[in-house]
Amino acid sequence: MSAQRLTVAQALVRFLARQYAERDGRRQRLIGATWGIFGHGNVAGIGQALLESAEDMPYFQGRNEQAMVHAAVGYARQSGRLSTHAVTTSIGPGATNLVTGAALATINRLPVLLLPGDVFATRPADPVLQQLEVPYAGDVSVNDCLRPVSAYFDRITRPEALIPAALAAMRVLTDPAATGAVTLALPQDVQAEAYDWPEEFFAERVWHVGRPQPDPDQLAAAAAAVRSARRPLIVAGGGVHHSRAEIALKTLAEATGIPVASTQAGKGSLRHDHPQDVGGIGHTGTATADELARAADLVIGVGTRYSDFTTASGTLFTHPGVRFLNLNITGFDAHKLSALPLVADARAGLHGLMASLHGHHVEDGYETEYTDAKERWEHRVDAVYEAADEDMRPTQPQVLGVLDGLVTEDDIVINAAGSLPGDLHKLWRARSRDQYHVEYGYSCMGYEIPAAIGVAMAAPGRPVWALVGDGTYLMNPTEIVTAVQENVPIKVVVLQNHGYASIGGLSESVGSERFGTAYRYRESDGAYTGAPLPVDLAANAESLGMRVIRAKTVRDLREALAEAREADRPTCVYTETETADTVSGAPPAQAWWDVPVAETATRPSAVKARGEYDRQVAARRRHL
Repeated sequence: MSAQRLTVAQALVRFLARQYAERDGRRQRLIGATWGIFGHGNVAGIGQALLESAEDMPYFQGRNEQAMVHAAVGYARQSGRLSTHAVTTSIGPGATNLVTGAALATINRLPVLLLPGDVFATRPADPVLQQLEVPYAGDVSVNDCLRPVSAYFDRITRPEALIPAALAAMRVLTDPAATGAVTLALPQDVQAEAYDWPEEFFAERVWHVGRPQPDPDQLAAAAAAVRSARRPLIVAGGGVHHSRAEIALKTLAEATGIPVASTQAGKGSLRHDHPQDVGGIGHTGTATADELARAADLVIGVGTRYSDFTTASGTLFTHPGVRFLNLNITGFDAHKLSALPLVADARAGLHGLMASLHGHHVEDGYETEYTDAKERWEHRVDAVYEAADEDMRPTQPQVLGVLDGLVTEDDIVINAAGSLPGDLHKLWRARSRDQYHVEYGYSCMGYEIPAAIGVAMAAPGRPVWALVGDGTYLMNPTEIVTAVQENVPIKVVVLQNHGYASIGGLSESVGSERFGTAYRYRESDGAYTGAPLPVDLAANAESLGMRVIRAKTVRDLREALAEAREADRPTCVYTETETADTVSGAPPAQAWWDVPVAETATRPSAVKARGEYDRQVAARRRHL
């Protein structure tokens, strides 16, 4: 058996460059590139190996470790989970900065490979710089923080251990039921250690991503449940997109007349103007979808985790005899809510249901009911999108309305946190399966700008918009520099509302009086109720190299967004929004969300909020 003498880092980079994923006959490279920030824990290992392998493994220079993971995750989602990026950091702060990004990837079940440096395996000195000393365990490092947020974790303490670990890592990255953040912690001395590697380790490998078929008995029970339901409702989750099952869902919905609501991850499974699409569901959903959910006697979940936002914290599905049918690739999710499980790939399961339901259709009256309700909701959307005076500052929904009038199905809109996800879920009119990219599994502030870079890399030539509130922007603007360096023409829309508007509204609703949520000067009484802070986020973005267009009015905004859409360099549109206190905002929540309120309090606002909380929580039920 022939062998090649390489360092562990050199061998790993060479191995990664020869891994491919394949589904439905389409093959693509599994690890498309590596992001890195170098320190003493990886500069002479992975850093040297990437320098040596520049032709085989593209490298991108990041500015923040968490943001590098977000960029890789954005790339993976846009690539249908068939391709992702690796991220390397030094041991210490660089490694622990990965934790938030890893949690986001694993919660959203999106593949990303993390390659943090680690402390010396040979322990030449104890402690070394940035080493966490644990008196009761000599084998613990800060990288162990990544264990609970990783779908797979291994520490490579000897060169030959890389072979089974690397193969296991690829298996998990390409497993549609188990994927997430995969972490291979690399002690800095082992990275640089040479070993005689078998040639077979570097052979091209194609990892087939299969489509598990439904069990015939489960499929028969599922079809019988649908046929017996009078008011069925489909809840489309992110699994529809991961499986590329949008056409299969459309075919089933059209044939049966069953309406389709969508979670944040599933929005866009049907176009907004499809007759069976009734919009977002749950706390941030439409009135149409939520009223259908309350009266549904069968809820058909397709690729959804049933988060508390989707179920309105267990208060949404109120029909006395409601049952659940869950089509999911993981048995864990398929059995939620005491459902009839249909464990299968989403596309395969939908094809199976379609064949089993041949000739079945909901009653005409039901179809008329949700069609009329959908039309009424669209009129409400039109009302909040429209600006009575084009020379006024826009409200946040009006910003979305202007953008809605500009985009085509080529555009991709990215968001993750704040009040925007709620407005987008209720109001946005998704025109294609991948236009709506809202990360709400972790709702991570700071995701939008780096994710937009990753998405733009995976979808070159398409306009990619990162919608960012001022609170989110201040969390993580650093990858603007990367976008400028690589000339990735993302369009960043910064909405300035002087604080954490989303949590401010929530704080008020639970009796906390918007405490600590405004970006304002502190007054003599100690409260942050003074004038807005003189923070100029537009100047900040410009200082990082972006072209910035300021828009003061709705009219300005329309011109600025159109100009940004055509730009061939990173461009920021900055606007200060009018608050909903003075101008009509988005429709309020159409369903509840459980945020516990103080059981005892002295302030009237909290006492009142607790009374409302007790009223709402009484409606919660466990579906058994």
